[in-house]
Amino acid sequence: MRTSALDAVVFGVDVQQGDVRGTNPSYALVILTEESVERDVVSHRKLRRLIADREPAIVATDNMYELAADKDALVHFLGSLPTETRLVQVTGDEQPEPLSRVAARHGIPYGRDPMQEAEAAARLAAHNVGQEVSAFTDTTTVKVSRGRSTGSGGWSEDRFTRRIHGSVRKRAREVESTLEEAALEYDREVREAYGGFANAVFTVEARPTEIPVSANRSGDVRVEIERERRDGIEFRPLAKRLDHVVVGIDPGTTTAAAIVSLDGTVLDVWSSRTSDAADVIEWIVERGRPVIVAADVTPMPETVEKFRRSFDAAGWTPERDLAIDEKQHRTRDHPYDDDHQRDALAAALFAVDSHADQFERIAEKVPPGIDRGGVIDRVVSGEESVEAVLTDLTEEDEPEPESSGHEPRELTPEEERIRSLEAQVERLESHVDRLEGRLEERDERVEELETELTAARSRERQEVRKEREVTRLERRANQLERERDAAREEVATLEDKVERMKALWKLDHSNFSDVSAKRAGLVPVKVVEKFTRDAIRRADEAYGLASDDVVYLRDASGAGRSTAELLADFDPRVVLKDGGLSEMADAVLFDADVPVAPADDVAMQEVDELAVARERDVDAAIDDWHERARERERSNTASMVDRLISEHRAGDNEA
Repeated sequence: MRTSALDAVVFGVDVQQGDVRGTNPSYALVILTEESVERDVVSHRKLRRLIADREPAIVATDNMYELAADKDALVHFLGSLPTETRLVQVTGDEQPEPLSRVAARHGIPYGRDPMQEAEAAARLAAHNVGQEVSAFTDTTTVKVSRGRSTGSGGWSEDRFTRRIHGSVRKRAREVESTLEEAALEYDREVREAYGGFANAVFTVEARPTEIPVSANRSGDVRVEIERERRDGIEFRPLAKRLDHVVVGIDPGTTTAAAIVSLDGTVLDVWSSRTSDAADVIEWIVERGRPVIVAADVTPMPETVEKFRRSFDAAGWTPERDLAIDEKQHRTRDHPYDDDHQRDALAAALFAVDSHADQFERIAEKVPPGIDRGGVIDRVVSGEESVEAVLTDLTEEDEPEPESSGHEPRELTPEEERIRSLEAQVERLESHVDRLEGRLEERDERVEELETELTAARSRERQEVRKEREVTRLERRANQLERERDAAREEVATLEDKVERMKALWKLDHSNFSDVSAKRAGLVPVKVVEKFTRDAIRRADEAYGLASDDVVYLRDASGAGRSTAELLADFDPRVVLKDGGLSEMADAVLFDADVPVAPADDVAMQEVDELAVARERDVDAAIDDWHERARERERSNTASMVDRLISEHRAGDNEA
């Protein structure tokens, strides 16, 4: 099959060596015509010259910025192209696909060599694949102005000026008359001057090639033609293609639909609470031709079945209703606005997954140049064999016998485009006829449906309440799941702590030479990081502080009365400390009969917050404290006696 693009010259271009931002880049150039394929390696300058000389219909590339260093350079390049030449990026618009993927999708041979990539780009463009790159609108400015200065020309200055302005006015009227005869829409803006016009500007809604006026300069008058530039770069498809697609539909109070290509690319998703079935069908028709209509539940709901029948497409449902977590997982890489769109999208994606192998087998049998989507559609929805479809298409491509002895005239690109659009219009009109028939059937049921309206609204309210309740329960379930996960983490932490506490009784005491094989004579030590109320409470919450415990203060400094009293309330057996106690804390612990000893006097082995020490070292530290306590009591008693004697003597002296 031959496309209309091959009726003219198509250039395929790919960088062979270097970069357009550097110096002297070279390009692989493939010139594709109906009769031949030419291949060459050219410089950037020669490429521009060939484009100007041969005026190809299309210059095709996989990346437009291989021909221009930046946006301004690209606009300049587009402005330098011949009027009938279009720059086409075959890989898409602002977010192009890999050339290999586009070529594979359309059955075009592809290789990584620059010349092979250039040829693939040319053949894709010849099949109307790609986006036309445009920096100019379809509006053209035609300016008629003075062709020379109004200075003295040998006559008196007034007569010379009047003649020039009169010539501008005459030419402007001729241009206006030509535009009227061509039935072109335009706006005119005139600046009048002495004897006629200084200039006249026509803004015409057409391309330069459609305007029967040429730019020139003749004597007193100059005519300039310039296309209006866009604010940015615009992409327009070479041909509006209605690709074959898979449609997922989620019916209900809110109807949602998703469009997915046969290779699994998500094309669009949509949902509405107010649209009817006709709106849904119109939305789908504008985006593709359904091969499969899918639902996320089984059996297929009646509403979805009606959509399937309206498109004469194949149906797909899962073996069992799709679970929410399955749908969430399958759609995790694709954006959607609500749960209805998610369900429709999941149905379409699972349907593509289910048919992926079949699609691949069909595609392998389809030769280049034949629409794979059309073959897949007839095999899947029409239940035809691949061979029968290909035979049918091949027969359609064979020329019919002619009664006359001459060949029919080849259609021009414009005629091919018109034929394609007419076929598209016929398809849409046929679909409109079917829709109008259904609308007539609905009109006959209006009276019956009106009687059910109240009940339907009641059901809708119930459905809304149900959806709200489901949403609330889902949020509650998510919250409970988070709480469960937090509880599991806490349990894991506590279990780990229990294991550490158990490890206290399984420590390797190889450095304690006098410990027996049964590790007898050890006592647990509970560690408090600082002598503060918060640190004491944390230790109590973590592993409990009880009477007769051995407590180890890593940092004993800074405590006051209340902190010391809090520790004394636990009635520890002994307090081992690093650092010095404050006088107040020492006094409180002493008065509470809590032994205090330096930690260096007791050999300890630590595991996280807990430790073990030798029983005899602890007993020795306690005995030592009692000795010091008795000495301190004696010292305090002696000091008190001395103070009483001193006070008594002081009283006698006063007497």
